[in-house]
Amino acid sequence: MRRSIWVLIVAIGVCFAAPLYAHHVKQAVTSAMPVTTSSPQARALYEKGMQDYENLYLERCNEDWRAAVKADPNLAVAWAWIAFNSSDPKEISSAREKAKSLSPKLTKGEQLMVSWIVKVQEGDFIDGISAMNDLLEMFPKDKRLHYLAGNWLMGENGDEQARRIMEKALALDKNYPAALNDLAYLYARDREFAKAFADMERYVALLPTEPNPQDSYGELLRMAGNFEGSLQHYRAALKIDPDFVTSQVGLGDTYALIGNQEQARIEYDKAIRYAHNEADRLLYSMQKAATWVREGKFAEANKLLQEIALTAHAKEQDLQEAQAYRQAAEYQADDNAALTYLQSAEESLGHRSTISQGDKNEELSRILRNRAVRAAHSGHPELADHSLRKLEAMAGGSRNRVILSSYNGAAGTLLMDQKKFSEAISYLEEDQDNPFTMELLVQAYYQTNQSDKLHEIEAKLRGTNVATMEQAVVVPAIRLHHPQI
Repeated sequence: MRRSIWVLIVAIGVCFAAPLYAHHVKQAVTSAMPVTTSSPQARALYEKGMQDYENLYLERCNEDWRAAVKADPNLAVAWAWIAFNSSDPKEISSAREKAKSLSPKLTKGEQLMVSWIVKVQEGDFIDGISAMNDLLEMFPKDKRLHYLAGNWLMGENGDEQARRIMEKALALDKNYPAALNDLAYLYARDREFAKAFADMERYVALLPTEPNPQDSYGELLRMAGNFEGSLQHYRAALKIDPDFVTSQVGLGDTYALIGNQEQARIEYDKAIRYAHNEADRLLYSMQKAATWVREGKFAEANKLLQEIALTAHAKEQDLQEAQAYRQAAEYQADDNAALTYLQSAEESLGHRSTISQGDKNEELSRILRNRAVRAAHSGHPELADHSLRKLEAMAGGSRNRVILSSYNGAAGTLLMDQKKFSEAISYLEEDQDNPFTMELLVQAYYQTNQSDKLHEIEAKLRGTNVATMEQAVVVPAIRLHHPQI
């Protein structure tokens, strides 16, 4: 592995985590970002959408913003948030273009908000983050902007920066529910469960009639290994709102992690039936497919994921089609079968032009990571090298942490294959939330006599309670074959 790319990746990571306010943008006179509209109805609907987004009603907020742009077609920030949050590729594309076309008429703050969302979706991660940082610098007292930025960063593996932003939001309002929720998740991701549960108690107390506090509490308890407590809180959320489908999915996820795959499928089927949009329905179906993998019934998993991919193709959900094929590749015993699935996954990303470049790049990076590893294992070094070089180029031109993680995971895995353990560790440690990577780190630390780190990463691996395909492939087997740390 060339040292030059490693230095570049480190530099990008440092830049990503640099101080938030580095561009010396002039602070606005108002504490909150103004929203340009002549329609009181549109303004109220936009605000309701933001409140629903904060409370994790992720389809209802879309409905609010759709109604807002119907009341005022020139409400650019509503168009931008439709593009950000919709699951319909055609709607995302058209809403993004509408927001871009209206941008020249907006205030500077609104222009930065639109630019942040548009640039990231178009794959220009560096300029997108720059616009986000400038927006936060312009409105340092706008707690919602801090929440929105931090919440997005959490989905992009930017936990360290997200944590600083959420702390800033809570410094502005110590009882801001949305920021409390996200900060609790960030604590939980770092295994600081006492802090996470303390914030969850406050979150539940602040919003006792909302389902999401119970839903979040359920997920964090599951992450900590308290499965019975998790089920209780998910049921409490559904008692508050039977249509809060994410809690129905949470029941399925928890039963899957407990090991009761039959009950998990029953819960997933309910979620699939009541899903609010096609993308969610496909996602929940993929969660169901992982239950067959946990049982070692790979033919059943193959059949279901193939059905999901075909349905996604028919519904013009190219991203979900690619994800289904890529997930099928992850558990294949035969490398050549995996490579066939990965080829189908990459082809899926090119079916239509509506998928955003940002989503396409992230999923392609995951496909390339898997392809590099499988090609190396199956005796195709040229394909492995080509895939890694393509990942290297993607990582070198982006601050996108998802892409960086894919590159580091692939590079570290190939170095492990070459028994270059010390070199591999420096890459794998940049991707250590991935179960495949954690499993390799256990081996690498053993080979380099780093017992403290070995026990730490093994405990983290065994304690990974997230219902992903990667967890389904790696963690149950680790627990079965090595009952004690």
